[in-house]
Amino acid sequence: MMQTKKIAVIAAAATLLAAAGYYIFLKQAAASPEQRYKTQVLARGDVTQTVSANGTLNPVTLVSVGTQVSGTVKKLHVDFNDQVKAGQVLAELDDAIYSAQVRQSDASVASAQASLQLARANETRMKSLFQQEYVSRQELEQAVQAREAAEAQARLTRAQNDRDRANLGYSVIRSPVSGVVVDRSIDVGQTVAASFQTPTLFKIAQDLTQMQIYTTFAEADIGAIRVDQPVRFNVDAFPNRSFSGKVKQIRLNPTTQQNVVTYNVVVAVENPEQVLLPGMTAYVSIAVAQKRDVLLLPNTALRFKPAEADKVDKAGEKANGEPAKSANGSRPGGTPGAVGEKRRRDSGSGTVYVLDGGKVKPVKVGTGITDSRVTEATGGELKEGDRVIVGENLPNAATPASSNTFRMRLF
Repeated sequence: MMQTKKIAVIAAAATLLAAAGYYIFLKQAAASPEQRYKTQVLARGDVTQTVSANGTLNPVTLVSVGTQVSGTVKKLHVDFNDQVKAGQVLAELDDAIYSAQVRQSDASVASAQASLQLARANETRMKSLFQQEYVSRQELEQAVQAREAAEAQARLTRAQNDRDRANLGYSVIRSPVSGVVVDRSIDVGQTVAASFQTPTLFKIAQDLTQMQIYTTFAEADIGAIRVDQPVRFNVDAFPNRSFSGKVKQIRLNPTTQQNVVTYNVVVAVENPEQVLLPGMTAYVSIAVAQKRDVLLLPNTALRFKPAEADKVDKAGEKANGEPAKSANGSRPGGTPGAVGEKRRRDSGSGTVYVLDGGKVKPVKVGTGITDSRVTEATGGELKEGDRVIVGENLPNAATPASSNTFRMRLF
């Protein structure tokens, strides 16, 4: 029993010593900005501002092959990924009904032709008898009318025969262009019905070495995009490879969804290896501005604000007669976060904090173009070699700095 009590006392003492040491360490870290904050030395370099969006790869020309007549699929001559030539037979429908219609119309043409020959002979005979005054003018005119009606009937039957022969020809589905079959929607024995809408049987990509990306950009970015601008994009199938293209068209028809206005942008892509396939998702990036040899400011430095910096900011704003900002960048009574961020973007400036002589110092800075990591510093007191604060080394280091009360709980 005594041994258990000794172990408990020793454990409690060790816990107290560890807690006291940790507290002393936190106080020292809070008192030393050099240890508390993460810094980064400013340097010069290049920055490129881009706008990004997702899109879908598609062939430049994708032809949907349908049928103008109904029937049962009798034969299939091509399949997926087959190369076809213009005029090549793709499929055949059962033509029994259309062949019978052609034979029927052939017979109608022959009958109409015989009637026409008889009408012409009657007209010739009536003209001869009228000259000899054996028939009246009315009988002659009736013969002329009968011949004209026979000619009209002959033209009608020939037209019907041409229609029936065309329908018979449509029972053989041919490719309108040269290309590759990317989709087949029918099988042998399937019945296709061409009634109100032409069914699609095949889809043929005319040339897969030339493709397009259909993507959309927000109205805030569309003003920086121009035709023939270079484009870089990636696809999931080749995550370690970057592809190039150029802006082909900016379509003027806007799309509005949930009060967000977007515009369609078409990107032309060369695909000589044919590794890019229709339907792939492309992650498009367009460079809209580039600066070389400028002072680069980390974006994390623009977003970071030390806890004790509030006192410095409040003191400076009271001296200028302005209301103080909260830690999130908003004025009292305003919308936090979003308002302060919008004001910073609109003004083209921001505030960063540097370590100068072991002290935290706020510095106003002008901002230029930016990418996802760094921003161009266009003005202010920053210079190359300055150490800007980009974060904290300890997750809860701000707690000891803002409170002198130490609490410890023993279990």
